[in-house]
Amino acid sequence: MTDEIAEPDPSPAQLAQNLVDLLDVEELDTDLYRGKRGHDGFGRVFGGQVLAQALQAAQRSTDDDKAAHSLHAYFMRPGAEEHPIIYRVVRDFDGKSFATRRVIATQKGVPILTLTCSLQRPEEGLSHQDAMPDVPAPEDLKSDLQIRLETADQMPERFRANFTRPRMVESRPINPRSWFEPEKQEPRQANWFRVVAPLADDPALHRAILTYASDMSLLGTATLPHGVNWMTHKLQTASLDHTVWLHEPFRADDWLLYVCDSPWSGHARGFNRGKIFARDGRLVASCAQEGLIRLRE
Repeated sequence: MTDEIAEPDPSPAQLAQNLVDLLDVEELDTDLYRGKRGHDGFGRVFGGQVLAQALQAAQRSTDDDKAAHSLHAYFMRPGAEEHPIIYRVVRDFDGKSFATRRVIATQKGVPILTLTCSLQRPEEGLSHQDAMPDVPAPEDLKSDLQIRLETADQMPERFRANFTRPRMVESRPINPRSWFEPEKQEPRQANWFRVVAPLADDPALHRAILTYASDMSLLGTATLPHGVNWMTHKLQTASLDHTVWLHEPFRADDWLLYVCDSPWSGHARGFNRGKIFARDGRLVASCAQEGLIRLRE
């Protein structure tokens, strides 16, 4: 009997390419696209993947120079990793300055998400923005993966490989939260994030990747005041709706600061807001989400 040889972890370049491939929706027919399957190992499709693929379908249906500036989505059913996702685009409006698209994401003929997207031709206008918070630089912080590896021995063995797997998007939290001994704290958190390797100069791809990453830490903000998480409590969570406003050009392979807060939770729902800043201080995107946070007996 021979010992099994563990496969080496993918390189950062391969991880980044995996994300690019995942969000490269395939055109099946006019306004009909198919999204590739993810393999995170949870069985359920990550919500950010469905959001980003739906956005890519909307962007692919627009031939002129209009760029997506906002999207609003409702999650209806969890997606399953074993099936591809089909995206049908409806062209509701095409004007000189703006265009509007509706996208219906389905699996096995059943809708799992609806998304509305608005696109605008670039133009100048009056401008102002919130200031970026003063936080430590990403180089001075541990990555989320480093933190996971340091505490992996506390994770049940059946979850450990997935818990410590390399991510396509690297995150560096400002104030890391304990996975195993969460304490009650203010409903605010911030982290730097970026794709782990350089990407091509495709603004539509960078918008899709930011949308993908915007679902990574937002919902958990509403659990912070209650000292609970899925590791320590029978906590059921799911995104219910999700909104992203895209303000300024950016690169998803440069560090972006994601600042989140949760002004309210109740009735098994939590409301969360997010601001995403480029490293030079520009506010490049804003987000909002309401999600299910249900404690079960």
